[in-house]
Amino acid sequence: MLKEIAEGVLVHQSEFIQSNSLVVQGREGVLLIDPGITAAEMASLAEDLRGLGQQVVAGFSTHPDWDHVLWHPDFGHPPRYGTARCADSIQGVLKRADWREIVAEGLPPEHAHQIPMELLGLISGLPADAAEIPWDGPTVRILEHQGHAPGHAGLLIEERGVLVAGDMLSDTLMPFLDLQAEDPITDYLAGLRLFESVADDVSLVVPGHGSVGVGQLRARIAQDRSYVEALRDGRAADDPRVSPGAPLEWLADVHQWQVQQLAEKGRG
Repeated sequence: MLKEIAEGVLVHQSEFIQSNSLVVQGREGVLLIDPGITAAEMASLAEDLRGLGQQVVAGFSTHPDWDHVLWHPDFGHPPRYGTARCADSIQGVLKRADWREIVAEGLPPEHAHQIPMELLGLISGLPADAAEIPWDGPTVRILEHQGHAPGHAGLLIEERGVLVAGDMLSDTLMPFLDLQAEDPITDYLAGLRLFESVADDVSLVVPGHGSVGVGQLRARIAQDRSYVEALRDGRAADDPRVSPGAPLEWLADVHQWQVQQLAEKGRG
């Protein structure tokens, strides 16, 4: 079900770790950002859009993780965008003969059979210096950084005061670093500073997973920064998202894995 959070900006949330898809209404149709997880959910979203008399005129993937580069035939065949680095990353996977097996390793077992692979990752990279998404609607600024994933993009819907944060600034998931990067901690902190630079223009923050934050941008930046700095300094993370009482108990294991991987990276 679509929920309007600002004028012409609607959110659909999946059951899978509260994954958020964004719909931005333009003059001739909608921009669809990170459109969903299961085939049934995406078909339902397409039906909701038809009920509103809206067609999808553009898509955008905030980063190349599998759950952000999905698509469904019911959305039609508009241009689907990402940053140049994002497109290069997912296309590098798709060029491999065993790409389906690679992607399948990361799929949640309970949903794997419901996730459509046919149109996964078929996005076009925008020019490296692109500052906005090219479409006929409200200005959507691209805030690219390398925290979490190659070519990760936050999106600022300026006229609506909405920041789409990709897989950052979640109230339920702690920061997941790109451990394949040369300096994942520096990259993540740089991404947080970039978001902080637009904080005065933001009233709502929408993470890739979790709840929409109303007036919470600076607090969420501070929480993510505290976690990453604890990793950097080798301190215990005082973060409820990885505590024993966290709603998602498996996050504590992911946290320990990140600690181990960073330690090994530091010794390498």
